[in-house]
Amino acid sequence: MMISTRGRYALRVLIDIAEHTDGGFIPMKEVAARQDISLKYLEKILPVLTKNNLIEGQQGKGGGYRLTKDPDEYRVYDILLLTEEELAPVACLAENAKPCERAAGCRTLAMWEKFHKMTKDFFSGITLSDLMRTDAGDMYVI
Repeated sequence: MMISTRGRYALRVLIDIAEHTDGGFIPMKEVAARQDISLKYLEKILPVLTKNNLIEGQQGKGGGYRLTKDPDEYRVYDILLLTEEELAPVACLAENAKPCERAAGCRTLAMWEKFHKMTKDFFSGITLSDLMRTDAGDMYVI
């Protein structure tokens, strides 16, 4: 499994908004400048985050984006699930995958299932708040 730029940037954007919020809206041009991400690329990520109620936007003067919940309530797994096409390590474990004809005799299926569960459990145990802690920041690569 490889996390795409889209997933990594979504995490960076959410962390940035969480760290720079004072209850108001944060202009995306400020986030883009701090994170060195083009506004054009951010415009591809923001609709997914807005549609799924992770952030809310406001147009006009004083506009921008802000989180809809406390950073403790954002799990990395949920964010990646929205931004990545698939988090399963192999096609047969993908959501809505057709049952594999070889599953009953597959010698690697249990390994892939365990790896998939470990990945889900690992990312589910990390919140935006965790990533905001500078002492823990070196534990995670985004």
